[in-house]
Amino acid sequence: MGLFSEIAEDFSNVYKNDPAISSPVEFLFNYPGVWAIFWYRIANRLYRNNFKALSRMIMGISQIFTHIDIHPGATIGNRVFIDHGTGVVIGQTAIIEDDVLIYQGVTLGGVSLTPGKRHPTIKRGVVIGAGAKILGNITIGENSKVGANSVVVRNVPENSTAIGIPAHVIQKGRDKDPFSHNKLPDINKEMFEYLLKRVAVLEHILVQDNTEILEQDLQLEDIYESFIKAMKN
Repeated sequence: MGLFSEIAEDFSNVYKNDPAISSPVEFLFNYPGVWAIFWYRIANRLYRNNFKALSRMIMGISQIFTHIDIHPGATIGNRVFIDHGTGVVIGQTAIIEDDVLIYQGVTLGGVSLTPGKRHPTIKRGVVIGAGAKILGNITIGENSKVGANSVVVRNVPENSTAIGIPAHVIQKGRDKDPFSHNKLPDINKEMFEYLLKRVAVLEHILVQDNTEILEQDLQLEDIYESFIKAMKN
C-alpha cells in the first residue's frame, strides 16, 4: 500500500473508532493521534531511506504540537488509531500491527540499553487502555486487551485481558465488546476483602470452637486457592 493510501485509510479509520466525530473539520483541532500517525508515515519513509536526522526532526516538531512521541524507526501497521493521544510514547523497535486501538498516556517502552529489539510487539486487533505501560521485548497477542494503568512486563496470550501492576491475565477468550472497562475486576480490592473476611473468621475461631465458622473458613480457602491460580496464569 502506498503512502497516500495509508494516510487516507488512517483518516477514514477515525469514523470507525470514535462516535464523537461529526465533521472533517474536527481533524484539524481534535485528533492529535491522527496527525501524529500522519507525520510518522512520512518520517518513517525518510528513516528507512537513511534520512534519519530529518525524520527525527519531523517527529520532534510533531511531538511539540501533538504531545505524542513516536520514534520514526517504529513499525506501525494500517488502521492504527491513537484516541485522544496526549502522552503516548512509542519506542524505536516497537512493532504495532493492523487495527490496534491505543488510548492516551500509553507507553511502549524498553527496559534495556542493549542494541536490538528492545520494545514490545503489539499484534493485530489489540486494545490498550489509558495510561498502560508495556515494557520490554514482549508480545501482546492478537485481539487482547490491556487495562488502564496496567504495567505489562511479560507476554500476554491472544484473546486475553490483562490488568494490574504487574499485569496478570484475568480472562481468556475473545470478547465482542471493544473494551469492557466496567467488567474488569479490581484485584487489590478483592484481595483486601478476602483478608478482612479471613481475619474475622480466625477471630471467631479463637473465641469459640464453632463448626459453622470452620465451614466458612474452608470456603474462603477454596476462594483463595482459585485466586492464586488465576494470578499465576
